[in-house]
Amino acid sequence: MGESQKPAASNIAFFGPFQLVAAERLLYRNGEAVAVGSRQLDLLTALVERSGEVLSQRELMQRAWPDLVVEAVNLRVHIGHLRKILRDGQEGARYINNVPGRGYCFVAPVRWTEELRPIHNVSGGAAPLSAPKLPARLVRMIGREESIAELKTMLVAGRFVSIVGTGGLGKTTTAVSVAHGLVEHFQGSVYFVDLAPLSETSLLPVAVASAVGYRPLSKNPLDGLIAFLSQSRVLLVLDNCEHVIEGAAELTERLVGETKEVHILTTSRESLRVEGENVHLLPPLESPPDGPALTAAAALASPAVRLFMERAVVGGYNSTLADADAAVVADMCRRLDGVPLAIELVAGRVGKYGIQGTANLLGHRFNLLWQGRRSAMPRHQTLSAMLDWSYNLLCMRDRAVLRSLSIFVGDFTLEAAQATREDTVWNPLDVALAIGSLVDKSLISTSEADGAIRYRLLDTTRVYASGKLADSGEMDAAARRHASYFCNLLKSAAIDVLDFNRRDLSPYRPHIDNVRAALAWSFSGQKDKVIGVELAVFATPLFRGLFLLGDCQHWCELALAEFSDLDRGTVNELILQEGLAISAMVTKGYGEEVRTAIERGLTLAVSLNESKHQLQLLAGLHLYLVIAADFRGALTLAHRSAAVAASIGDVDSRVMADWMLGTSHYLLGELDVAQRYCETGFKRSPPSASNFPDFFGYDHRIRARIVQARVLWLRGFSDRAVGIARQAIAEAELRADPLNCCDTLVFAAVIFIRRGDFDTAEDCVEQIGVLAERHGLWLYRTSAIALKGKLAVARGRLTEGITRLRGALAEFQSERAFWVLPRYVPVFAAALVQMGQFEEAAAAVDAMMLPEKQNADTCETPELLRTCGIIWLAQPKPDPVAAEEALLRSIEVARSQGALALELRSATVLARHWLSKDRKREAHDLLATVFNKFTEGFDTTDLKNARRLLEELR
Repeated sequence: MGESQKPAASNIAFFGPFQLVAAERLLYRNGEAVAVGSRQLDLLTALVERSGEVLSQRELMQRAWPDLVVEAVNLRVHIGHLRKILRDGQEGARYINNVPGRGYCFVAPVRWTEELRPIHNVSGGAAPLSAPKLPARLVRMIGREESIAELKTMLVAGRFVSIVGTGGLGKTTTAVSVAHGLVEHFQGSVYFVDLAPLSETSLLPVAVASAVGYRPLSKNPLDGLIAFLSQSRVLLVLDNCEHVIEGAAELTERLVGETKEVHILTTSRESLRVEGENVHLLPPLESPPDGPALTAAAALASPAVRLFMERAVVGGYNSTLADADAAVVADMCRRLDGVPLAIELVAGRVGKYGIQGTANLLGHRFNLLWQGRRSAMPRHQTLSAMLDWSYNLLCMRDRAVLRSLSIFVGDFTLEAAQATREDTVWNPLDVALAIGSLVDKSLISTSEADGAIRYRLLDTTRVYASGKLADSGEMDAAARRHASYFCNLLKSAAIDVLDFNRRDLSPYRPHIDNVRAALAWSFSGQKDKVIGVELAVFATPLFRGLFLLGDCQHWCELALAEFSDLDRGTVNELILQEGLAISAMVTKGYGEEVRTAIERGLTLAVSLNESKHQLQLLAGLHLYLVIAADFRGALTLAHRSAAVAASIGDVDSRVMADWMLGTSHYLLGELDVAQRYCETGFKRSPPSASNFPDFFGYDHRIRARIVQARVLWLRGFSDRAVGIARQAIAEAELRADPLNCCDTLVFAAVIFIRRGDFDTAEDCVEQIGVLAERHGLWLYRTSAIALKGKLAVARGRLTEGITRLRGALAEFQSERAFWVLPRYVPVFAAALVQMGQFEEAAAAVDAMMLPEKQNADTCETPELLRTCGIIWLAQPKPDPVAAEEALLRSIEVARSQGALALELRSATVLARHWLSKDRKREAHDLLATVFNKFTEGFDTTDLKNARRLLEELR
C-alpha cells in the first residue's frame, strides 16, 4: 500500500520501531506492547493517518474529546506525553512537530500493511503478535523495580509464585511487567488469564485452556490441559484468583506437581496455600518520613510522591511540586497507605482542587467514589468499587468483624478487637478467626512490636468499613465498647500523675489515636459523657508524659465543662485542673485562665491534703510569676514550697524547693544566695539523670543547671559557666523532651554569644527553632527569632538584627512574657543607637525601667542602666552627666550583686567615655580594678575588649 493512499480501518502503520494497530487500539515497539492512554492513542491515530499534513488544534481536540469543550492546555499535555512515549527527539528520532499558529504534524515516514511480525507459540510455530497473550505493560512503573527483579528470579527458580496484597497495590500491573520481562526466557510462550469475569470455579480450567490454545474434548478439562502442557515450557499468569481461590488452588497445585516446565504466576488478595507456592507480599509504595522540613526534592525521592505528582500532571495539574506543598503531598500519600490505586485516584483530583484543596477533601467518604481512568477495570475505577469486590467475597462473620474494626484508628490488638464485639453474636473466638481470615485476604495488615502482634486497617479500608458500620446501625454501640475498653486499659495501667516521667510510656504511645477517637465520640452530641470524663482523667497523665499538651488542654477543658456536682472537689477534678494549667501555660500563654486553673488546683490539693500535688502546683504558680516578672512574688512562693517540702519529708521535695529558691534569688540579682541554693540541691540529689518531675513540663534539675551556669557567668567564671551549660544541654538531650531542650538551649546560646562563639550559638538557635516549630512552643519560637537578632547584631549585621528583635519583642509583649524582655532590650537599643535611631532606643529602655515593670533591682538591671548610659552619650544632644550617673549606678548594682561580668561591661563604657574627656588615669584605674578581679575567661569578647582599652589607656 502506498503512503499516499488512505489507510483502511484494518491496516497497520509502521514508523520507526513502532507498529500502530488502529483497529485494535494497540501500539507496539519492537514487537512489545506499549502502554498508551486512550486520548493519546486517538491523537496518534489522527496524526499518523494524515502524516505529513498539519492538523489544527481544533481538529485534534475534536478527535480526542468529541462533543466536549476542553482547554488547549489539555492538548499540549497529551501531545507532550505522546512524545515521551514515542521517545521523540531521542537519538535523532522525530515524529511530531509543532507548527506555531497552525497545529501539529506527523513527520516520520509511515508504511502501511495488513500484517504484524510473528513470535513463537507453544508448539514452536508462528503466532501473530496481536494474539491476546499479555496486556500492554506500563511504559514507566514507579517503585516496583525491586519486586519485579525478585519475582523474575523466584519464578525461574521456583516455578510457582503468588503476588499477594490488598486491592489497588498494583498486583496485576506488576505481574504483567514481570511476564513481559520473561517473554524471551520462555521464547514467547507467556499467557495471561484474567479470572475476574469467572463466576464459577469450574470454568477456570476452560479459561486457561482457551488462553494457551487447547480445545478441551473430555469431561474433565483439567486432565486434558495438564496433558497438553506436560511437554511445554510456558509461563501462565493467573490474575485475580481471590474469588475462585479453591479452584485456583487445585489447578495450580496439579499443574506444578504434574508438569515439569509449566511456571505459574498468580495474583490474589490472599495466598493459595498449596504445595509449591512461593508468596511475594507486594509492599505499599514508600512515602517520605513525617517532618515539617521536607523539601520537594526529598519528597520526590519516594516512589509514592513521584506517582502522585505524575498522575496529578496527567490529570491537568500544571505546576511542579513546591517545597511548601511537599509535606502536604507526603502526608496524603501516607494517609493513602502508599496504595498506588488510591494515590492515582486522589492525585487525579489535584488539577481541579489544587494540592491543599485535595488534602482538605481527603478523608471524606465521597472520595471513595472519585473516578479513575475509564480504561481501568470496573472494580478499579473507584476505591469504593475496589473495596466492594473484596467485601462481597467475605462471609457474614468476617463482614461483621471488619465493620466493627473500623472504629479503631491506627493499630489495635486482638484483645482490643475482641472487646469491640462483646455482647454480640460473635464471641472472642469468632473474632480471632475472622481477623486471621481478614489478614489472609490482605484487608488487615500486621506488625510486631516488643514480641506482640498488632493489627491495622488501611485508611481507605477503614473509611469504607466505617460507612458500612454506620449503615448497619451499629456505630454507637461499637464506639461505646471501644471507649470503655481504652478507659479500662488506662485505668488498669495506673499511670501516676506524680510519677509519669519515671515510667516508660512508649508501650502506650500506639494507643493515643484510639484514645483521641474515643474521647471525640464520648463528647460529641449526647453520646456518653460519663465515659468521656473518666477517660479524660486517666488520659491526662499520658498526654502530659508524652508531651501532647494540645490534646491535654483540649480534653481537660471539655471534661471540666461536663463535670457534675458530685465530681467537683474530687481528686479527678484536681488531676484535670493540673492538666489544664500545665498544658495551657505552654500552648496558650500566660493569661489569667492559667492562673485561675493553678489556684483552683491548689485549693483542691490543700482541701484533699495532697501535699505532693500542692508542691507541684506551687512550682507551677512560681513559674507563672516568673514569666510575669513578679520575682518578689516568686520568691515568696518558693519559701512556701520549702515549707510544704519540709512537711512531706522526702529528699526530692526538698531538692525541688532548693532549686526554686535558687532560681528566685538569681532573678533578683542575689547571685551568691542563688548559687548556694543550687549547689545545696545538687548535694542533696543523686548524680544520676533527671529524677524530679514537674507538672509544668520543666525539669527542676535542668533548670537548676541553667541557673548555675548563668550565675557563674555573671560572677565572672565564664569557663566554668560554659562547662555547666554544656552539661545542662547533655542532660536535656538525655531527657529528650522539647520544652527542657529549648529552655536549656536559650540560656546556653546567650552564654555562647557573650563568649564570642557564634557558630555554637547559631547551632543552638537552629535547634530551638526546629523543636519549637515541631511542637508548637510559641515562646521558644519567638525566642529563636530574638536570638537570631542578637546574634546578627553581635556579628555586625545591624539591620537584620534590629528587624528580628523588634518583631520578637512585640510578640513577647503581646503574649505577656514580660520577664523575657530585659534579655533582649539592651542589645536591641544598643543596635538602634548605632543606626542613629535614638528615640526608639530610649523608649524601649524606658519601658523596662518603669517602676511597675522593674519590681526591684534584678539580674538584668545593670545591663539596662548601662544601655541608658550609652543612649545618653550617643544621642544628638549628649547628656554626659546623666550618662555617668547611669553607668556608675550600673557598676554599683552589679558590684552589690556580685555580677563581675556586668560590672566589667559598664566599666568599659565609662572608661572609654572618660578617655574621650581626657580623664585617662581615672579611666585606667576604674577598668583595671575590675579587670584584675578576673581569673578566667580571657578569650571572651568582653575581656578582650577591656584588655584592648587598657592597653590604649596605658
